[in-house]
Amino acid sequence: MLLVISNRTSNSLNLKPKLLKIILLMEEKALIEKAQSGDKQALAELVKKYEQTIYNFAFKICRDKNYAEHIMQETFYSMVKSLHQFDHNSKLSTWLYRIVANHCLMMARKAKSRSFVSFDDDENLFEEKYADWTSIPYKDTENEELKKILDKSIQNLSPDYRMVFLLRDVEGLSTEETAQVTELSIPAVKSRLHRARAFLRKEINEAFSR
Repeated sequence: MLLVISNRTSNSLNLKPKLLKIILLMEEKALIEKAQSGDKQALAELVKKYEQTIYNFAFKICRDKNYAEHIMQETFYSMVKSLHQFDHNSKLSTWLYRIVANHCLMMARKAKSRSFVSFDDDENLFEEKYADWTSIPYKDTENEELKKILDKSIQNLSPDYRMVFLLRDVEGLSTEETAQVTELSIPAVKSRLHRARAFLRKEINEAFSR
């Protein structure tokens, strides 16, 4: 009997986060629908809910506070202008990430003064010793020296590769969601992620071997 109760309790606890997620999604859907029908308060709530997320992501891409603030403003301007087109086929956050991504990439293409690492001719990048990324969890990195090396290396990634890496390994989006945001195929997302991870692993290995 105790075993049965324990299993039931475990199943119940496993369901709670899923149930909460469903409730939150339903509440957000209702809020979006109100905003789409012209409710300014609902629109303001959506902006408030996502402004920090949007700013943080924009800053991680462009590494400049002024640019990040500008991109955040442009993103919400685009959201207000195009919210009526949002069809609920993806999460609102995924849709917003796509807008941020487009603004960041447009800004990066205008600022052509900076050169980034190229993966085209670096065959050594794909050696087996650079393939394992699991030992460098970005969010859980406690070593300050490692953080600095990793941040600097991320900045050396071209915006296209940096975008995929940040969406997957920092923001925690799935491969499918990342493909939606970047408008890439799933194989292309996997390829860019692999190259970005291998480059970062190589940079960290070389930094600690000096």
